[in-house]
Amino acid sequence: MWLSRRQYEDDILFGTAILNSRLQTFSAEVSALDVIALQAAVVSHERLGPAATAFATELATRLGCERVAVGFVEDRFSRVVAISHGALGGGNTEALRAIGAAMDEAIEQAVSVIAPARPDLPPRIILAHEELLRREGGLVCSIPIVVRHELVGAVLFQFRQGVALDAGRVAEWEDAIALVGPVLHFMGQLERPWNKRLQKRLRQSWAGLRAPGSGRLRLALGAVFLAMAVLLLVPFEYRVGGNARVEGAIQRVLVAPVDGFLKSSEVRPGDLVKAGQVLAELAEQDLQLERSKWTSELAQHENAYAAAMARADRAQLVISQSRADEARAQLALVDEQLGRIRIEAPFDGVVIRGDLSQSLGAPVQRGDALLTVAPRERFRVIVEVDERDIARIRLGQAGSLALSALPWDTLPLSVIRITPMASAVEGHNVFEVEATLASQPDSLRPGLRGVARIAVGREPLLWAWTHRLTDWVRIGLWGWWGR
Repeated sequence: MWLSRRQYEDDILFGTAILNSRLQTFSAEVSALDVIALQAAVVSHERLGPAATAFATELATRLGCERVAVGFVEDRFSRVVAISHGALGGGNTEALRAIGAAMDEAIEQAVSVIAPARPDLPPRIILAHEELLRREGGLVCSIPIVVRHELVGAVLFQFRQGVALDAGRVAEWEDAIALVGPVLHFMGQLERPWNKRLQKRLRQSWAGLRAPGSGRLRLALGAVFLAMAVLLLVPFEYRVGGNARVEGAIQRVLVAPVDGFLKSSEVRPGDLVKAGQVLAELAEQDLQLERSKWTSELAQHENAYAAAMARADRAQLVISQSRADEARAQLALVDEQLGRIRIEAPFDGVVIRGDLSQSLGAPVQRGDALLTVAPRERFRVIVEVDERDIARIRLGQAGSLALSALPWDTLPLSVIRITPMASAVEGHNVFEVEATLASQPDSLRPGLRGVARIAVGREPLLWAWTHRLTDWVRIGLWGWWGR
């Protein structure tokens, strides 16, 4: 927005180069003024005040002026920065104000002004110059300083009575000031505070914007400001969410009822099943042998019981009866196990886990998970919400789900539960939010994955796009400041 110090230094070098190149084309009268000496007086100083004073003193000495003043525009009015022979510090404030007003008069007319007015020159407004003459008398000439088609200051010459100025001499001074003045201007810009340079740049930009040929620029800036106003002020629906997966509302795990071997498998994951349908079966040979064993023992104990009763042997009678009861219990247990070797579907649904077709004949132990069945028409959605957004989630909030298998269709959902514990997923802490679907298409299956978005309120777009960054910066600053 404002020029850097390096840019101003480049501008000074650029102005000095122009001065050196223009020296080649000066007339004999301009050469008499010895512009090289003026340049040397300026560039031998690093700050504007001493450089401008040296420039004014050199001009006053060579031209025989009573006073030479150099001023630059600041806040729309000229401020005197140097007077020949270093008289600025002890000068009269009213006199400096009168000199500045005379400079403003020349700058506003964008032409050199001489007072008293000469009859052979075009008429000029010389009110401030006449006021200066009434105070001090003599003859006054003000010449503007032009830099890049902009009037930035002026140089004022004061002579004693009896001096005549012709157009040739004034033109000679104008050429010298046109070459040395920009160097002084850029030196002054280096010393200005950054806020002043910013204000100047803003004023220049505003003036350029108001120029007749900048209609397209005004239209583009208007569109930009309108877009920024929309981004900053107009609230839009803000959504948060993350990766989501579809699960059955109820998941029933079917386990091996007894130790044994897998005999057959009738279904695979994705198959639809009916309540009571046989899904898998265990081998029954071992259980049949176990049943035969206990059947035989039961018969033996019953025979022994009958013999003891015939002999009236009460002790043997009690022992045989106890052993017979034990055999009956074991036989009932084996029959119960035989009745459970067929694994059946507990309800109508779909098999979502457990492919036993590749494990036929494999041994299984009691309690091993074999199959998982979920209801076919009852699903829930688990949404993984980042910990930075979980504070905005509330029960009952609505959202939408887009599945990878159905990218063009979004399913409405509603939050029904928020898990209070976080879990690490791919290096991020997430909370599992459970939601229910308002509509469930026939193509929906447990295990499908996608992305869910939950509406949590209305916020401006610019805030929605940048709040993550600002939160990160705030946490970083807080952590750094707390050390």
